Amino acid sequence: MADALFPTAVPADAGWHRYTAASPTTGETGSVVVYGTELPTEADLKLLGTVEGARILDLGCGTGRNAVALAQAGAKVLAVDPSAELLAAARERAETADVRVELHQAELAELAFLRSDSIDAAISVMALASTDDLARVFRQVHRVLKPEAPLVCSVPHPAFTMLDPTAPDPLRIVRSYDDGAPRTWELDGTEVVDHPRTFAELFTTLQRSNFRIDHVIEPTASGDAGRDATYADLMRTVPATLLLRARKQGN
Repeated sequence: MADALFPTAVPADAGWHRYTAASPTTGETGSVVVYGTELPTEADLKLLGTVEGARILDLGCGTGRNAVALAQAGAKVLAVDPSAELLAAARERAETADVRVELHQAELAELAFLRSDSIDAAISVMALASTDDLARVFRQVHRVLKPEAPLVCSVPHPAFTMLDPTAPDPLRIVRSYDDGAPRTWELDGTEVVDHPRTFAELFTTLQRSNFRIDHVIEPTASGDAGRDATYADLMRTVPATLLLRARKQGN
């Protein structure tokens, strides 16, 4: 059953899986910013506001799907990812789309190349799950954002990580809600280590980094058949992804 649900991404810990928009998938959405599998897009949610002419930071850009979409919409995009291989794919995607994206190979908290108060908005799709020092990332993002500028991010929903969508009974709880032990899984032959976090931990870490959360979105999938290789039917009843928008407070 796992092979049917996850043909390209099977968790090493079979009881847990992170859905990601960072790698190429079926159901390509072209020039629309996406936040995860079976979720409303930026065209629906408008969490970033007007992007034309804006300097936007894409944290954990992966293969550049969202970075290119933002550049096509007229944004000046600075994209960061620790993987040289994924950045090469992002560069190729930008060249194919004939748009300019400024790419940087770095950990998500290593933003010294950006001036303080120089970014109009930041976006991170699922990438924050793989950082072990979330507070440091948020502090750096806070430094580079302009006052009241938004950070929009999607992360694995903590309720969904309690379950195993590949099990005969996918609604059976297989791990506790507050189990923060790292989870290791494989994506296209690469080992990925994620750090599950509760909503309280996410909220508190943002607040202590001087952000104010103004949007919390917990969408479930529609009743339609999955259009993506990472779709699981469990997503119709339990949200797989948590979307947050937080605004920089202070200086």
